[in-house]
Amino acid sequence: MNDLYLIEFRAWLRRLGYQPYSSGIGINAECPNLLIKQHLIDTVEKAYAETGRKVHMVGHSLGGVLARAVASQMPDRVAPVITLAVPFRGVSIHTMILRAVNLVRGQMQIHERNGEEALPSCYTGACRCSFLESLVLKLPRSVCRTAVFTKSDGIVDWRVCRTGRRANDFEVTGRISVWFSIPSFTTWWAKAGGNWRAA
Repeated sequence: MNDLYLIEFRAWLRRLGYQPYSSGIGINAECPNLLIKQHLIDTVEKAYAETGRKVHMVGHSLGGVLARAVASQMPDRVAPVITLAVPFRGVSIHTMILRAVNLVRGQMQIHERNGEEALPSCYTGACRCSFLESLVLKLPRSVCRTAVFTKSDGIVDWRVCRTGRRANDFEVTGRISVWFSIPSFTTWWAKAGGNWRAA
């Protein structure tokens, strides 16, 4: 996935009065640690500098995992993290998706493309990059977290997409790609969004 599939979502946020920023990531089939270093840190710094306010991060799937990692690395710049169908409490995905991920991983040639920027153990069980370290840390208390999930996604197991706190977990219906046009999602966003603006 890349930023292009969220163009309509960003336009919808603009209509609601938000100032959305694109992540700057092209295709996210890259080492997550490098995506954060090469794109997301700059995007967060730019949004913070231009608005003078903490950044509200919204991420879908891997984008949500990246958003949580950035929030743990930059808590002074990030207010809430809103995840949309993000399996941050464990990995539980359909076996066909896992096969596709492994196929892509085998073709990535991370070290050839990124040289010394990529750690030698990148994309192995031995990797100890900042991204992986931030995943095992709890988000700082200053960073609000909200998890939006659907039981009908069909790709990730909804049970690992929740924070475990009823006040922070919101179920919506339908598939993620059309959430922002579904009444249950837009109603939820309108109610929750008022609280985020005050943060």
